[in-house]
Parts: sequence; structure tokens; C-alpha cells
Amino acid sequence: MIDVTRERDALPHAQRERLAFIDFSLQYFGHVSRQELIDRFATGLAASTRDFSAYKSLAPDNLTLDHHAKRYRRTPAFKAVFSHNPEVILNSLSMGFGDGIATAVTPSSHCVNAVNLIHPKAEIIAGLTRAIHNRYPVNVHYVSVTSGGKYRLIVPHAIVNNGHRWHVRAFDVETDTFRDFVCTRFTDIEPVSRQLAHKELAEQDSAWQRTVSLTLIPHPSLEHSEAIELDYGMEKGRKVLTVRAALAAYLLRYWQVDCSIGAKITGQGCQLALQNLDALEQIENAHLAPGTRR
Repeated sequence: MIDVTRERDALPHAQRERLAFIDFSLQYFGHVSRQELIDRFATGLAASTRDFSAYKSLAPDNLTLDHHAKRYRRTPAFKAVFSHNPEVILNSLSMGFGDGIATAVTPSSHCVNAVNLIHPKAEIIAGLTRAIHNRYPVNVHYVSVTSGGKYRLIVPHAIVNNGHRWHVRAFDVETDTFRDFVCTRFTDIEPVSRQLAHKELAEQDSAWQRTVSLTLIPHPSLEHSEAIELDYGMEKGRKVLTVRAALAAYLLRYWQVDCSIGAKITGQGCQLALQNLDALEQIENAHLAPGTRR
């Protein structure tokens, strides 16, 4: 039996990077082609052919060639050859580096992020990203705080970091609405082979497609508001943000923006207040924002 780890680590570093790209693409997008490898690494056709041969020698059951589409497809027997850290992958995807990061970046001792307590499982994120990329529904087992665990049929179209945790935006077939699901609460995910209905498309998610403007100002209770103006790069004492209506409430909650009438919240760390309170009427889940009521 082949020792995959030993054989993989014996390859030259540059080739391991290319094989990691193949592995990543199969895991998170469900397919990869020679041309994508060539475009990503500026290699020739012969070199890309050797790379796919090397990958197949390591994991022959991971991929199958789709002759019609001229690309390799992920098989149900897929087992990752490289370790893909889900937190790194999610951050990389969100910043536009969707063409593959194989390993975590060594953290700096001089520039440190706060500890993140919530880490989605790699196989769940992979199942969601493949469904989004290839536009198909998934049958998931989801554990809710209110209703416990049960199976649901959803159609995901975006994965979002709301500041505290990652969630997926999806059409929920049971409720016939677009909703947010916390990624760490999925315990099982299976693809469903069928075409999407028109109402399930991301283009029909009105709260996702619509934007809303938020005008943020220093909280009136603060004596030295100029410090807050510097923190947030305000101009003339305010900062105007344009965000998706589906995400606005998360932003207001994460930054503890006082959304009460007259900015009445005190002693709870609110340094910002929402000036244009009428914007709350356009926001999904506005009750999540500080100072609002359900």
C-alpha cells in the first residue's frame, strides 16, 4: 500500500503546491481542469499532465476525467491528500483567493488576531462550497437552538462571516424563505441531484440583492467624540456604509451600534449610534441590532 504522506512530501515543493491546488479545487469546487492549473501556475500542458498523473498516483480514487467537459470531477470516494484548514480557506475565499491555499499561514508574534472560539468543519464547508459553485441543493442535518436537530433541504448561495461566526445564506425549502444557517451546526450534508427552481436562485433573495445605507455617528454619550471619528475614519462626524440588507443587522450588532430612539444605551460599550433609524425598516432581522425590539 502506498504511503501517501511520504510520497507527497518527497515531491518538489513547487509541485506539491500545484497538487495542493488540484486537491483544493476537487474538495471545495468539485472539479478542476488542466487549463485552470496552467492559468494558476503559468505552467505548460506537458507539466500539467505530469501533475495530474502524480496526483492520480497518490489518490487514484479521488477524481475521474469528464471527457466531454475536459475536466476532472471529484468522486464520492474522495479523501483529501492535503490538510486544508477551514478557517484559512474561508478567509481566503472571502478575500478572493479562491484558487487554493493548502496550509495555514504561520502567524506573526507581532500581529495577532483575537482567539476565535468557533471553527467550522472542513468537510461541511467543502460540501457547502461545492453546492454553491455547482448550483444544487443539499440535504443537511442541522441543530437549531429553538427546534433541535432535524434534516432540512436547503439551497446555499453564499457563505458569510458575520463577525462572530460563519453562516451560510440559503433557501430553506421547508419555510419557502431565504435564511441564515450557522455553519458549525451542520452535522451531516449530502448533495441532491436536481435542478434549482426559479424561486431558489440567489437572484431571488431580495434581502441579499438589496442594499441599505447606514449612517454611523459617535455615540452622543461620549465626551471626546473626535477619538471615535479617528477610529472609524469619519468625515464631518459621520461614516456612511452601504451593505446588503441581509447583513446589515449583523454589522450593527458586531460593532455595538446603538439603534435605540435617541441613542439611550449607556454603560454597555456602545461607541457608535445609528443616525438614520429609518434604515432599520429595510433590514432583515433588525431586532438583532442593539436597542431595537423584535
